[in-house]
Amino acid sequence: MMAIQGNDITGYLPFLCGLLLIAGISFWDDVQSLPDSVRLVAQFVAIALMLWSMGIMNWTMWWTVPIALVVCVGASNIINFMDGINGITAGYALAMLVPLLLQNREYGFIEESYLIVAILGVLVFSIFNFRPKGKAKCFAGDVGSIGIAFIILFAAGRLIVQTGDVTYLILILIYSVDSILTICHRIMLHENLGEAHRKHAYQLMCNELKIGHVKISLLYMVLQLAVSLGFIYLIPNTTAAHWIFFICMSVMFAVAYVLFKMKYYHLHEEYLASLKK
Repeated sequence: MMAIQGNDITGYLPFLCGLLLIAGISFWDDVQSLPDSVRLVAQFVAIALMLWSMGIMNWTMWWTVPIALVVCVGASNIINFMDGINGITAGYALAMLVPLLLQNREYGFIEESYLIVAILGVLVFSIFNFRPKGKAKCFAGDVGSIGIAFIILFAAGRLIVQTGDVTYLILILIYSVDSILTICHRIMLHENLGEAHRKHAYQLMCNELKIGHVKISLLYMVLQLAVSLGFIYLIPNTTAAHWIFFICMSVMFAVAYVLFKMKYYHLHEEYLASLKK
């Protein structure tokens, strides 16, 4: 545990309490569906505990707290929303954890064993889940996807706090582009965002283009690893370079998403029309 200084509590106890809360609520939701309001309140409380553990819940940094709360709750739900096919959560978790482990060896922002245990846990889960459609032996559920999201966000948050560099959010870029632009698309279609849908890019690949689960999961994993490793090793370690790379990658993948949807979304519309016949 790290030392407690002033109003900052930088140890792991608040984080562990938050993890227990968010995992418990998510497991309950897996067993018996809970109202969105209950899950959202629990997520905000859990994230607040996580931020407390990072040491930013104080008056000197008060303005960062509401922003961090919204970003972290949003990011955890993005990871949850994207958990729709075999292997994608496990593969993408590894694509985030490995760069965090590499950066930790340079900055030492968290106990290395924390990341190693998380990676080993995901690898074990992959043995049973990273399989073709219909062949998986177990699934993450809300408790798994939200739980691993919370674990990863804690590590990423500590990295951002230590370096003061918010562009490390690039570690979740591919998921973010798919989720955020899909939400925007559904808003444009005047859809109820609380209802289930099949409009993510990975869902179009799987359902309309009939691409295998493992191939799609590997694609998302490799793309995120390429972006993250490029961010770490190929560009100068300066604020300006980081922001330029972050913006360029965001624009590039956003354009790729839009072009993909423009070419293939009609297949999903045809599927929806067939349901009405």
